[in-house]
Amino acid sequence: MSTAIQLERISSRNETGAHVMAAALARHGVTEIFGQSLPSALILAAPHHGIRQIGYRTENGGAAMADAYARVSGRVPVVTAQNGPAATLLVPGLAEAFKASIPVVAIVQDVHRRHTDRNAFQELDHFALFSGVSKWIRRVSDVDRIDDYVDMAFTRAASGRAGPAVLMVPPDVLDERPELSPDASRRQISLGRYPLDRTVADPARIAEAAALIAGAKSPIVIAGGGVHSSGAVCELARLQDMGIPVATTVMGKGAVAETHPLSVGVVGYFMGRGGRAAHQRDLVTGADVVLLVGNRTNQNGTDSWQLYPRDARYIHIDIDGAEIGRNYEALRLKGDARLTLAALAEALEARDISALTGRRAVLEARLAEGRAKHEAELEGLIDWDATPCRPERLMRDLDAVLPDHAITVADASYSSIWIANFLTARQPGQRFITPRGLAGLGWGLPFALGAKAARPEAPVICVTGDGGFGHVWGELETARRMKLPVVLIVLNNQILGYQKHAELSIFGDHTDVVHFEAVDHAAIARATGCAGVRVESPAGFLPALKDALVSTETTVIDVLTDERAHPPITSFEGKAALDY
Repeated sequence: MSTAIQLERISSRNETGAHVMAAALARHGVTEIFGQSLPSALILAAPHHGIRQIGYRTENGGAAMADAYARVSGRVPVVTAQNGPAATLLVPGLAEAFKASIPVVAIVQDVHRRHTDRNAFQELDHFALFSGVSKWIRRVSDVDRIDDYVDMAFTRAASGRAGPAVLMVPPDVLDERPELSPDASRRQISLGRYPLDRTVADPARIAEAAALIAGAKSPIVIAGGGVHSSGAVCELARLQDMGIPVATTVMGKGAVAETHPLSVGVVGYFMGRGGRAAHQRDLVTGADVVLLVGNRTNQNGTDSWQLYPRDARYIHIDIDGAEIGRNYEALRLKGDARLTLAALAEALEARDISALTGRRAVLEARLAEGRAKHEAELEGLIDWDATPCRPERLMRDLDAVLPDHAITVADASYSSIWIANFLTARQPGQRFITPRGLAGLGWGLPFALGAKAARPEAPVICVTGDGGFGHVWGELETARRMKLPVVLIVLNNQILGYQKHAELSIFGDHTDVVHFEAVDHAAIARATGCAGVRVESPAGFLPALKDALVSTETTVIDVLTDERAHPPITSFEGKAALDY
Protein backbone atom coordinates (compact mmCIF):
# COMPACT_ATOMS: atom_id res chain seq x y z
CA MET A 1 0.00 0.00 0.00
CA SER A 2 1.44 3.40 -1.00
CA THR A 3 2.16 6.10 1.57
CA ALA A 4 -0.32 8.45 -0.17
CA ILE A 5 -3.18 5.96 0.22
CA GLN A 6 -2.25 5.35 3.86
CA LEU A 7 -2.29 9.08 4.58
CA GLU A 8 -5.62 9.45 2.78
CA ARG A 9 -7.18 6.73 4.95
CA ILE A 10 -5.80 8.29 8.13
CA SER A 11 -7.14 11.70 7.04
CA SER A 12 -10.54 10.16 6.26
CA ARG A 13 -10.76 8.56 9.70
CA ASN A 14 -10.00 11.91 11.40
CA GLU A 15 -12.28 14.01 9.20
CA THR A 16 -15.51 15.27 10.74
CA GLY A 17 -18.66 16.48 9.03
CA ALA A 18 -17.44 20.04 9.54
CA HIS A 19 -14.37 19.33 7.42
CA VAL A 20 -16.50 17.63 4.78
CA MET A 21 -18.74 20.70 4.61
CA ALA A 22 -15.81 23.15 4.53
CA ALA A 23 -14.19 21.14 1.73
CA ALA A 24 -17.46 21.18 -0.21
CA LEU A 25 -17.73 24.95 0.15
CA ALA A 26 -14.13 25.39 -1.00
CA ARG A 27 -14.88 23.18 -4.01
CA HIS A 28 -17.57 25.66 -4.99
CA GLY A 29 -15.09 28.54 -4.84
CA VAL A 30 -16.04 29.88 -1.42
CA THR A 31 -13.20 31.89 0.14
CA GLU A 32 -15.25 33.90 2.68
CA ILE A 33 -18.04 33.02 5.04
CA PHE A 34 -20.11 35.88 6.47
CA GLY A 35 -20.67 34.61 10.01
CA GLN A 36 -20.52 35.09 13.73
CA SER A 37 -18.69 31.94 14.84
CA LEU A 38 -21.64 29.57 14.38
CA PRO A 39 -21.83 26.74 13.48
CA SER A 40 -18.57 26.73 15.44
CA ALA A 41 -17.30 23.41 14.12
CA LEU A 42 -17.66 24.62 10.53
CA ILE A 43 -16.03 27.98 11.20
CA LEU A 44 -13.09 26.24 12.93
CA ALA A 45 -12.64 23.85 10.01
CA ALA A 46 -12.97 26.53 7.33
CA PRO A 47 -9.41 28.00 7.51
CA HIS A 48 -7.98 24.53 6.79
CA HIS A 49 -9.71 24.80 3.42
CA GLY A 50 -8.70 28.37 2.58
CA ILE A 51 -11.89 30.01 3.85
CA ARG A 52 -11.88 33.01 6.19
CA GLN A 53 -14.75 34.29 8.29
CA ILE A 54 -15.95 37.86 7.85
CA GLY A 55 -17.48 38.42 11.25
CA TYR A 56 -20.53 40.64 11.13
CA ARG A 57 -22.09 42.25 14.19
CA THR A 58 -25.71 41.51 13.28
CA GLU A 59 -27.20 38.73 11.16
CA ASN A 60 -29.29 41.09 9.04
CA GLY A 61 -26.08 43.00 8.25
CA GLY A 62 -24.30 39.74 7.41
CA ALA A 63 -27.03 38.70 4.99
CA ALA A 64 -26.81 42.10 3.28
CA MET A 65 -23.02 41.74 3.02
CA ALA A 66 -23.46 38.37 1.33
CA ASP A 67 -26.03 39.84 -1.08
CA ALA A 68 -23.74 42.66 -2.24
CA TYR A 69 -20.81 40.25 -2.44
CA ALA A 70 -22.80 38.16 -4.92
CA ARG A 71 -23.85 41.16 -7.01
CA VAL A 72 -20.29 42.38 -7.39
CA SER A 73 -18.39 39.10 -7.70
CA GLY A 74 -20.76 36.86 -9.65
CA ARG A 75 -20.07 34.18 -7.03
CA VAL A 76 -22.52 32.48 -4.70
CA PRO A 77 -21.80 33.67 -1.14
CA VAL A 78 -22.32 31.88 2.16
CA VAL A 79 -23.78 33.43 5.30
CA THR A 80 -24.12 31.47 8.54
CA ALA A 81 -26.14 31.89 11.72
CA GLN A 82 -27.30 30.19 14.88
CA ASN A 83 -30.83 28.82 15.12
CA GLY A 84 -33.61 30.81 16.79
CA PRO A 85 -33.30 34.60 17.13
CA ALA A 86 -30.16 34.78 15.00
CA ALA A 87 -31.93 32.93 12.21
CA THR A 88 -34.87 35.31 12.38
CA LEU A 89 -32.49 38.21 11.75
CA LEU A 90 -31.37 36.60 8.50
CA VAL A 91 -34.88 36.90 7.12
CA PRO A 92 -34.79 40.58 6.02
CA GLY A 93 -31.52 40.11 4.12
CA LEU A 94 -32.67 36.92 2.47
CA ALA A 95 -35.97 38.60 1.56
CA GLU A 96 -34.09 41.38 -0.27
CA ALA A 97 -31.98 38.80 -2.14
CA PHE A 98 -35.07 36.72 -2.93
CA LYS A 99 -36.95 39.64 -4.48
CA ALA A 100 -33.84 40.95 -6.26
CA SER A 101 -32.94 37.48 -7.63
CA ILE A 102 -29.55 37.27 -5.92
CA PRO A 103 -28.11 33.86 -4.93
CA VAL A 104 -27.12 33.31 -1.30
CA VAL A 105 -26.49 30.04 0.55
CA ALA A 106 -27.46 30.39 4.21
CA ILE A 107 -26.14 27.71 6.57
CA VAL A 108 -28.07 27.77 9.83
CA GLN A 109 -27.11 25.70 12.85
CA ASP A 110 -30.10 23.69 14.03
CA VAL A 111 -30.68 21.89 17.34
CA HIS A 112 -29.10 18.50 18.06
CA ARG A 113 -30.95 15.71 16.25
CA ARG A 114 -31.84 13.99 19.53
CA HIS A 115 -33.39 17.22 20.82
CA THR A 116 -35.74 17.92 17.92
CA ASP A 117 -39.30 18.77 19.00
CA ARG A 118 -38.40 18.79 22.70
CA ASN A 119 -38.32 22.59 23.15
CA ALA A 120 -34.55 22.64 22.91
CA PHE A 121 -32.76 25.95 23.43
CA GLN A 122 -33.81 28.39 20.67
CA GLU A 123 -35.64 25.67 18.74
CA LEU A 124 -37.90 27.10 16.05
CA ASP A 125 -39.74 25.97 12.94
CA HIS A 126 -37.11 27.25 10.54
CA PHE A 127 -38.85 25.74 7.55
CA ALA A 128 -41.83 28.00 8.19
CA LEU A 129 -39.50 30.92 8.99
CA PHE A 130 -37.61 30.80 5.69
CA SER A 131 -40.35 29.50 3.40
CA GLY A 132 -41.30 32.93 2.08
CA VAL A 133 -37.77 34.26 1.54
CA SER A 134 -35.91 31.35 -0.05
CA LYS A 135 -36.12 29.08 -3.07
CA TRP A 136 -35.21 25.95 -1.14
CA ILE A 137 -34.70 24.77 2.43
CA ARG A 138 -33.48 21.41 3.72
CA ARG A 139 -31.99 19.88 6.86
CA VAL A 140 -28.87 17.71 6.71
CA SER A 141 -29.60 14.71 8.91
CA ASP A 142 -26.81 12.36 7.77
CA VAL A 143 -23.10 13.20 7.78
CA ASP A 144 -22.57 11.08 4.67
CA ARG A 145 -25.05 13.28 2.75
CA ILE A 146 -23.29 16.60 3.40
CA ASP A 147 -21.79 16.83 -0.09
CA ASP A 148 -25.16 16.02 -1.62
CA TYR A 149 -26.97 18.76 0.26
CA VAL A 150 -24.27 21.40 -0.22
CA ASP A 151 -24.33 20.71 -3.96
CA MET A 152 -28.12 20.94 -3.99
CA ALA A 153 -28.04 24.25 -2.13
CA PHE A 154 -25.61 25.85 -4.58
CA THR A 155 -27.50 24.42 -7.55
CA ARG A 156 -30.82 25.82 -6.39
CA ALA A 157 -29.34 29.21 -5.44
CA ALA A 158 -27.54 29.74 -8.76
CA SER A 159 -29.83 28.13 -11.33
CA GLY A 160 -32.84 29.62 -13.07
CA ARG A 161 -33.97 32.76 -11.31
CA ALA A 162 -31.29 33.01 -8.65
CA GLY A 163 -32.14 33.39 -4.97
CA PRO A 164 -31.41 32.20 -1.44
CA ALA A 165 -31.11 28.53 -0.46
CA VAL A 166 -31.12 27.58 3.22
CA LEU A 167 -29.35 24.57 4.71
CA MET A 168 -30.15 23.59 8.29
CA VAL A 169 -27.30 21.70 9.98
CA PRO A 170 -27.55 20.09 13.45
CA PRO A 171 -24.24 20.50 15.33
CA ASP A 172 -23.92 16.75 15.97
CA VAL A 173 -23.85 16.13 12.21
CA LEU A 174 -20.80 18.37 11.96
CA ASP A 175 -19.11 16.53 14.84
CA GLU A 176 -19.62 13.05 13.41
CA ARG A 177 -17.07 11.20 11.31
CA PRO A 178 -18.40 10.05 7.96
CA GLU A 179 -18.09 6.47 6.82
CA LEU A 180 -16.17 7.43 3.72
CA SER A 181 -14.58 4.87 1.50
CA PRO A 182 -10.91 5.89 1.29
CA ASP A 183 -10.82 4.77 -2.32
CA ALA A 184 -13.92 6.69 -3.34
CA SER A 185 -13.26 9.50 -5.79
CA ARG A 186 -13.75 13.01 -4.46
CA ARG A 187 -16.20 15.29 -6.22
CA GLN A 188 -14.66 17.85 -8.54
CA ILE A 189 -17.62 19.92 -9.76
CA SER A 190 -17.79 23.59 -8.79
CA LEU A 191 -21.23 25.21 -8.69
CA GLY A 192 -20.31 28.52 -7.10
CA ARG A 193 -20.83 30.98 -9.95
CA TYR A 194 -24.05 32.26 -11.44
CA PRO A 195 -25.88 32.03 -13.76
CA LEU A 196 -25.18 28.33 -13.36
CA ASP A 197 -26.90 27.21 -16.55
CA ARG A 198 -27.41 29.52 -19.50
CA THR A 199 -30.33 28.93 -21.85
CA VAL A 200 -31.36 30.87 -24.92
CA ALA A 201 -34.89 31.79 -25.96
CA ASP A 202 -36.77 30.05 -28.77
CA PRO A 203 -35.08 30.98 -32.09
CA ALA A 204 -38.46 31.48 -33.78
CA ARG A 205 -39.45 34.04 -31.17
CA ILE A 206 -36.07 35.74 -31.44
CA ALA A 207 -36.64 36.10 -35.18
CA GLU A 208 -40.10 37.55 -34.51
CA ALA A 209 -38.61 40.00 -31.99
CA ALA A 210 -35.97 41.08 -34.51
CA ALA A 211 -38.67 41.74 -37.08
CA LEU A 212 -40.66 43.84 -34.60
CA ILE A 213 -37.64 45.96 -33.68
CA ALA A 214 -36.43 46.40 -37.25
CA GLY A 215 -39.89 47.56 -38.30
CA ALA A 216 -40.50 49.83 -35.33
CA LYS A 217 -40.65 53.61 -35.63
CA SER A 218 -39.62 54.35 -32.04
CA PRO A 219 -38.25 51.29 -30.22
CA ILE A 220 -36.64 51.47 -26.79
CA VAL A 221 -34.87 49.07 -24.43
CA ILE A 222 -35.53 49.26 -20.67
CA ALA A 223 -32.87 47.17 -18.94
CA GLY A 224 -33.14 45.89 -15.38
CA GLY A 225 -30.83 44.27 -12.88
CA GLY A 226 -30.95 40.99 -14.75
CA VAL A 227 -28.48 42.47 -17.25
CA HIS A 228 -25.87 42.76 -14.50
CA SER A 229 -26.63 39.33 -13.04
CA SER A 230 -26.24 37.75 -16.45
CA GLY A 231 -23.12 39.72 -17.34
CA ALA A 232 -24.86 40.93 -20.50
CA VAL A 233 -23.56 44.50 -20.71
CA CYS A 234 -21.52 43.92 -23.90
CA GLU A 235 -24.48 42.33 -25.66
CA LEU A 236 -26.74 45.20 -24.62
CA ALA A 237 -24.18 47.73 -25.87
CA ARG A 238 -24.21 45.92 -29.20
CA LEU A 239 -27.95 46.59 -29.56
CA GLN A 240 -27.52 50.21 -28.51
CA ASP A 241 -24.85 50.71 -31.15
CA MET A 242 -27.36 49.59 -33.78
CA GLY A 243 -29.35 52.73 -33.03
CA ILE A 244 -31.74 51.65 -30.25
CA PRO A 245 -32.00 53.97 -27.24
CA VAL A 246 -31.52 52.28 -23.87
CA ALA A 247 -33.04 53.25 -20.54
CA THR A 248 -32.50 51.38 -17.28
CA THR A 249 -34.21 50.73 -13.99
CA VAL A 250 -32.45 51.64 -10.74
CA MET A 251 -31.03 48.10 -10.42
CA GLY A 252 -30.07 48.21 -14.09
CA LYS A 253 -28.10 51.47 -13.75
CA GLY A 254 -24.65 50.97 -15.24
CA ALA A 255 -25.85 48.36 -17.73
CA VAL A 256 -24.88 50.91 -20.39
CA ALA A 257 -22.69 53.99 -20.23
CA GLU A 258 -24.93 56.97 -19.53
CA THR A 259 -22.51 59.10 -21.54
CA HIS A 260 -23.48 57.16 -24.69
CA PRO A 261 -25.46 59.42 -27.06
CA LEU A 262 -28.31 56.89 -27.08
CA SER A 263 -28.59 56.47 -23.31
CA VAL A 264 -31.84 57.70 -21.79
CA GLY A 265 -30.84 57.24 -18.14
CA VAL A 266 -32.79 55.75 -15.26
CA VAL A 267 -36.54 55.84 -15.81
CA GLY A 268 -39.27 55.27 -13.26
CA TYR A 269 -40.89 57.16 -10.41
CA PHE A 270 -38.39 60.00 -10.07
CA MET A 271 -38.79 61.73 -13.41
CA GLY A 272 -40.31 64.89 -11.96
CA ARG A 273 -38.78 68.36 -12.15
CA GLY A 274 -35.03 68.03 -11.77
CA GLY A 275 -35.06 64.38 -12.76
CA ARG A 276 -32.21 63.45 -15.04
CA ALA A 277 -34.55 61.68 -17.47
CA ALA A 278 -37.50 64.05 -16.97
CA HIS A 279 -37.09 65.55 -20.44
CA GLN A 280 -36.74 62.10 -22.03
CA ARG A 281 -40.11 60.88 -20.80
CA ASP A 282 -41.76 60.89 -24.22
CA LEU A 283 -39.10 58.49 -25.52
CA VAL A 284 -40.68 55.96 -23.16
CA THR A 285 -44.33 56.95 -23.39
CA GLY A 286 -44.12 57.33 -27.17
CA ALA A 287 -42.35 54.04 -27.89
CA ASP A 288 -44.10 51.61 -30.21
CA VAL A 289 -41.88 48.63 -29.36
CA VAL A 290 -40.44 48.17 -25.86
CA LEU A 291 -37.77 45.56 -25.18
CA LEU A 292 -37.63 44.67 -21.48
CA VAL A 293 -34.49 42.85 -20.33
CA GLY A 294 -34.24 41.38 -16.82
CA ASN A 295 -36.87 43.87 -15.73
CA ARG A 296 -39.53 43.01 -13.10
CA THR A 297 -41.84 45.84 -14.24
CA ASN A 298 -42.40 46.66 -10.57
CA GLN A 299 -44.26 49.65 -9.14
CA ASN A 300 -41.35 52.06 -8.69
CA GLY A 301 -39.67 51.19 -11.97
CA THR A 302 -42.84 51.87 -13.95
CA ASP A 303 -44.02 54.89 -11.93
CA SER A 304 -46.95 52.88 -10.58
CA TRP A 305 -47.47 51.30 -14.02
CA GLN A 306 -48.24 54.71 -15.55
CA LEU A 307 -44.98 55.34 -17.43
CA TYR A 308 -44.77 52.50 -19.93
CA PRO A 309 -46.95 53.01 -23.03
CA ARG A 310 -50.28 51.20 -23.13
CA ASP A 311 -50.43 50.57 -26.88
CA ALA A 312 -46.85 49.49 -27.51
CA ARG A 313 -45.74 46.00 -28.45
CA TYR A 314 -43.60 44.45 -25.73
CA ILE A 315 -40.74 41.97 -25.98
CA HIS A 316 -39.58 40.59 -22.66
CA ILE A 317 -36.31 38.74 -22.01
CA ASP A 318 -36.16 37.09 -18.60
CA ILE A 319 -34.77 33.91 -17.06
CA ASP A 320 -38.03 33.54 -15.11
CA GLY A 321 -41.00 32.85 -17.34
CA ALA A 322 -43.37 33.93 -14.56
CA GLU A 323 -42.09 37.52 -14.84
CA ILE A 324 -42.72 37.69 -18.59
CA GLY A 325 -46.13 39.23 -19.16
CA ARG A 326 -46.76 39.81 -15.45
CA ASN A 327 -47.79 43.43 -16.04
CA TYR A 328 -47.37 43.91 -19.80
CA GLU A 329 -48.40 41.32 -22.36
CA ALA A 330 -45.24 40.49 -24.25
CA LEU A 331 -43.52 38.35 -26.83
CA ARG A 332 -41.89 35.79 -24.56
CA LEU A 333 -38.13 35.39 -24.80
CA LYS A 334 -37.47 33.13 -21.84
CA GLY A 335 -33.75 32.67 -21.40
CA ASP A 336 -30.49 34.04 -20.14
CA ALA A 337 -30.10 37.74 -20.96
CA ARG A 338 -26.55 37.43 -22.33
CA LEU A 339 -27.22 34.57 -24.72
CA THR A 340 -30.63 35.83 -25.78
CA LEU A 341 -29.44 39.40 -26.40
CA ALA A 342 -26.54 38.01 -28.45
CA ALA A 343 -28.94 35.92 -30.52
CA LEU A 344 -31.27 38.89 -30.96
CA ALA A 345 -28.38 41.10 -32.12
CA GLU A 346 -27.38 38.48 -34.68
CA ALA A 347 -30.96 38.22 -35.93
CA LEU A 348 -31.16 42.01 -36.24
CA GLU A 349 -27.85 42.22 -38.11
CA ALA A 350 -29.25 39.76 -40.65
CA ARG A 351 -32.15 42.13 -41.34
CA ASP A 352 -32.47 45.50 -42.96
CA ILE A 353 -32.02 47.93 -40.05
CA SER A 354 -31.53 51.02 -42.19
CA ALA A 355 -34.56 52.61 -40.51
CA LEU A 356 -32.80 52.33 -37.15
CA THR A 357 -29.50 53.70 -38.40
CA GLY A 358 -31.20 56.39 -40.44
CA ARG A 359 -32.98 57.85 -37.40
CA ARG A 360 -29.91 57.77 -35.22
CA ALA A 361 -28.64 61.31 -35.76
CA VAL A 362 -32.04 62.85 -35.05
CA LEU A 363 -32.48 60.67 -31.98
CA GLU A 364 -29.05 61.55 -30.61
CA ALA A 365 -29.83 65.24 -31.04
CA ARG A 366 -33.16 64.76 -29.28
CA LEU A 367 -31.46 63.04 -26.29
CA ALA A 368 -28.74 65.70 -26.12
CA GLU A 369 -31.41 68.39 -26.05
CA GLY A 370 -33.13 66.64 -23.13
CA ARG A 371 -29.85 66.49 -21.20
CA ALA A 372 -29.22 70.17 -21.78
CA LYS A 373 -32.73 71.04 -20.57
CA HIS A 374 -32.10 69.01 -17.43
CA GLU A 375 -28.88 70.89 -16.68
CA ALA A 376 -30.55 74.24 -17.25
CA GLU A 377 -33.51 73.27 -15.10
CA LEU A 378 -31.26 72.30 -12.19
CA GLU A 379 -29.65 75.74 -12.20
CA GLY A 380 -33.04 77.26 -11.53
CA LEU A 381 -34.04 74.73 -8.89
CA ILE A 382 -30.94 74.24 -6.76
CA ASP A 383 -28.98 76.69 -4.66
CA TRP A 384 -25.65 74.92 -4.94
CA ASP A 385 -24.07 76.91 -2.11
CA ALA A 386 -26.94 76.59 0.35
CA THR A 387 -26.33 75.73 4.00
CA PRO A 388 -27.38 73.17 5.19
CA CYS A 389 -26.08 71.38 2.14
CA ARG A 390 -28.25 70.28 -0.75
CA PRO A 391 -27.80 66.55 -1.56
CA GLU A 392 -27.71 67.47 -5.25
CA ARG A 393 -24.54 69.51 -4.62
CA LEU A 394 -22.94 66.59 -2.80
CA MET A 395 -23.78 64.19 -5.63
CA ARG A 396 -22.42 66.65 -8.20
CA ASP A 397 -19.12 66.83 -6.30
CA LEU A 398 -19.00 63.04 -5.89
CA ASP A 399 -19.73 62.54 -9.59
CA ALA A 400 -16.83 64.81 -10.50
CA VAL A 401 -14.24 62.62 -8.74
CA LEU A 402 -15.87 59.15 -8.85
CA PRO A 403 -13.44 56.69 -10.48
CA ASP A 404 -14.92 54.54 -13.24
CA HIS A 405 -13.84 51.38 -11.41
CA ALA A 406 -15.43 52.47 -8.13
CA ILE A 407 -18.47 50.72 -6.70
CA THR A 408 -21.15 53.02 -5.37
CA VAL A 409 -23.73 51.62 -2.99
CA ALA A 410 -26.71 53.24 -1.35
CA ASP A 411 -29.11 52.61 1.43
CA ALA A 412 -32.81 52.43 0.64
CA SER A 413 -35.18 55.40 0.44
CA TYR A 414 -33.82 58.72 -0.84
CA SER A 415 -30.20 57.54 -0.90
CA SER A 416 -30.90 55.10 -3.74
CA ILE A 417 -32.57 57.86 -5.74
CA TRP A 418 -29.78 60.38 -5.16
CA ILE A 419 -27.15 58.06 -6.67
CA ALA A 420 -29.40 56.73 -9.43
CA ASN A 421 -30.47 60.18 -10.55
CA PHE A 422 -27.36 62.31 -10.02
CA LEU A 423 -24.35 60.05 -10.55
CA THR A 424 -23.13 59.05 -14.00
CA ALA A 425 -22.32 55.57 -15.27
CA ARG A 426 -19.40 56.24 -17.57
CA GLN A 427 -18.80 52.72 -18.81
CA PRO A 428 -20.93 49.63 -19.37
CA GLY A 429 -20.85 47.41 -16.30
CA GLN A 430 -20.09 50.18 -13.80
CA ARG A 431 -21.79 49.14 -10.56
CA PHE A 432 -24.29 51.04 -8.48
CA ILE A 433 -25.65 48.69 -5.82
CA THR A 434 -29.01 49.54 -4.27
CA PRO A 435 -31.48 47.53 -2.16
CA ARG A 436 -34.41 47.52 -4.54
CA GLY A 437 -35.78 44.03 -3.91
CA LEU A 438 -37.66 45.12 -0.79
CA ALA A 439 -35.84 48.41 -0.18
CA GLY A 440 -35.33 48.11 3.57
CA LEU A 441 -33.41 50.71 5.55
CA GLY A 442 -30.00 49.82 6.96
CA TRP A 443 -28.55 48.09 3.91
CA GLY A 444 -26.04 50.77 2.90
CA LEU A 445 -23.04 50.06 5.15
CA PRO A 446 -23.29 46.24 5.02
CA PHE A 447 -23.72 46.41 1.24
CA ALA A 448 -20.51 48.45 1.11
CA LEU A 449 -18.63 45.90 3.21
CA GLY A 450 -19.85 42.99 1.08
CA ALA A 451 -18.85 44.82 -2.10
CA LYS A 452 -15.40 45.59 -0.67
CA ALA A 453 -14.90 41.95 0.32
CA ALA A 454 -15.77 40.92 -3.22
CA ARG A 455 -13.51 43.48 -4.90
CA PRO A 456 -10.90 44.72 -2.41
CA GLU A 457 -8.97 46.69 -5.02
CA ALA A 458 -11.96 48.90 -5.94
CA PRO A 459 -12.92 52.07 -4.08
CA VAL A 460 -16.31 51.58 -2.44
CA ILE A 461 -18.45 54.60 -1.63
CA CYS A 462 -21.70 54.38 0.30
CA VAL A 463 -24.42 57.01 0.38
CA THR A 464 -26.84 56.67 3.30
CA GLY A 465 -29.23 58.80 5.27
CA ASP A 466 -28.98 59.23 9.00
CA GLY A 467 -32.13 57.13 9.37
CA GLY A 468 -30.69 54.14 7.55
CA PHE A 469 -27.22 54.52 9.06
CA GLY A 470 -28.73 54.39 12.54
CA HIS A 471 -29.68 50.75 11.92
CA VAL A 472 -26.10 49.58 11.45
CA TRP A 473 -23.63 51.79 13.31
CA GLY A 474 -22.11 48.69 14.88
CA GLU A 475 -20.81 47.44 11.53
CA LEU A 476 -18.25 50.25 11.53
CA GLU A 477 -16.30 48.09 13.96
CA THR A 478 -16.66 45.23 11.46
CA ALA A 479 -15.15 47.41 8.74
CA ARG A 480 -12.16 48.20 10.95
CA ARG A 481 -11.66 44.68 12.32
CA MET A 482 -12.04 42.92 8.96
CA LYS A 483 -9.89 45.54 7.18
CA LEU A 484 -12.61 46.53 4.71
CA PRO A 485 -12.03 50.27 4.23
CA VAL A 486 -14.98 52.08 2.66
CA VAL A 487 -16.17 55.68 2.39
CA LEU A 488 -19.56 56.49 3.93
CA ILE A 489 -21.38 59.70 3.12
CA VAL A 490 -24.13 60.24 5.70
CA LEU A 491 -26.80 62.69 4.56
CA ASN A 492 -27.71 63.98 7.99
CA ASN A 493 -31.00 65.89 7.82
CA GLN A 494 -32.27 64.70 11.23
CA ILE A 495 -35.51 63.31 9.79
CA LEU A 496 -36.88 60.22 8.13
CA GLY A 497 -37.03 62.11 4.86
CA TYR A 498 -39.14 59.92 2.64
CA GLN A 499 -41.57 59.22 5.47
CA LYS A 500 -42.08 62.86 6.36
CA HIS A 501 -42.35 64.07 2.79
CA ALA A 502 -44.67 61.28 1.70
CA GLU A 503 -46.97 61.99 4.64
CA LEU A 504 -46.98 65.70 3.87
CA SER A 505 -47.66 64.92 0.22
CA ILE A 506 -50.58 62.61 0.97
CA PHE A 507 -52.06 63.97 4.21
CA GLY A 508 -50.72 67.52 4.48
CA ASP A 509 -49.34 66.57 7.89
CA HIS A 510 -46.76 64.19 9.34
CA THR A 511 -46.51 61.77 12.23
CA ASP A 512 -44.57 62.75 15.32
CA VAL A 513 -41.58 60.38 15.11
CA VAL A 514 -40.12 61.43 11.77
CA HIS A 515 -37.75 63.84 13.55
CA PHE A 516 -34.50 62.74 15.20
CA GLU A 517 -32.36 64.34 17.86
CA ALA A 518 -29.03 65.66 16.60
CA VAL A 519 -26.37 62.94 16.26
CA ASP A 520 -22.70 63.43 15.40
CA HIS A 521 -22.02 60.43 13.18
CA ALA A 522 -18.40 61.47 12.67
CA ALA A 523 -17.87 61.16 16.42
CA ILE A 524 -19.43 57.69 16.35
CA ALA A 525 -16.98 56.74 13.60
CA ARG A 526 -14.02 57.98 15.61
CA ALA A 527 -15.26 56.13 18.68
CA THR A 528 -15.04 52.86 16.71
CA GLY A 529 -11.51 53.61 15.52
CA CYS A 530 -12.55 54.78 12.05
CA ALA A 531 -12.06 58.24 10.61
CA GLY A 532 -14.90 60.72 11.04
CA VAL A 533 -15.33 64.13 9.42
CA ARG A 534 -18.14 66.57 10.09
CA VAL A 535 -19.16 68.78 7.16
CA GLU A 536 -21.49 71.71 7.76
CA SER A 537 -21.07 73.72 4.55
CA PRO A 538 -20.87 72.60 0.90
CA ALA A 539 -17.31 73.91 0.45
CA GLY A 540 -16.04 71.43 3.03
CA PHE A 541 -17.39 68.31 1.35
CA LEU A 542 -15.17 67.83 -1.70
CA PRO A 543 -11.84 68.15 0.19
CA ALA A 544 -13.09 65.65 2.79
CA LEU A 545 -14.21 63.28 0.04
CA LYS A 546 -10.87 63.44 -1.79
CA ASP A 547 -9.02 62.68 1.43
CA ALA A 548 -11.34 59.75 2.17
CA LEU A 549 -10.88 58.26 -1.30
CA VAL A 550 -7.11 57.95 -0.81
CA SER A 551 -7.31 56.84 2.81
CA THR A 552 -6.64 53.27 3.89
CA GLU A 553 -9.22 53.38 6.68
CA THR A 554 -12.98 53.54 6.74
CA THR A 555 -14.13 57.16 6.73
CA VAL A 556 -17.53 58.54 7.68
CA ILE A 557 -18.31 61.96 6.21
CA ASP A 558 -21.26 63.27 8.20
CA VAL A 559 -22.85 66.05 6.15
CA LEU A 560 -25.57 68.32 7.53
CA THR A 561 -28.19 68.47 4.77
CA ASP A 562 -31.37 70.42 4.13
CA GLU A 563 -34.34 68.47 5.47
CA ARG A 564 -36.61 70.03 2.84
CA ALA A 565 -34.57 68.58 -0.03
CA HIS A 566 -36.23 65.68 -1.78
CA PRO A 567 -35.58 63.85 -5.05
CA PRO A 568 -37.77 64.53 -8.12
CA ILE A 569 -40.44 61.96 -7.23
CA THR A 570 -43.36 62.32 -9.61
CA SER A 571 -46.05 61.87 -6.94
CA PHE A 572 -44.60 64.87 -5.05
CA GLU A 573 -45.15 67.21 -7.98
CA GLY A 574 -47.34 70.21 -7.15
CA LYS A 575 -47.79 69.33 -3.47
CA ALA A 576 -47.83 72.65 -1.61
CA ALA A 577 -47.30 70.98 1.77
CA LEU A 578 -43.73 70.18 0.73
CA ASP A 579 -42.90 73.87 0.40
CA TYR A 580 -42.42 74.39 4.11
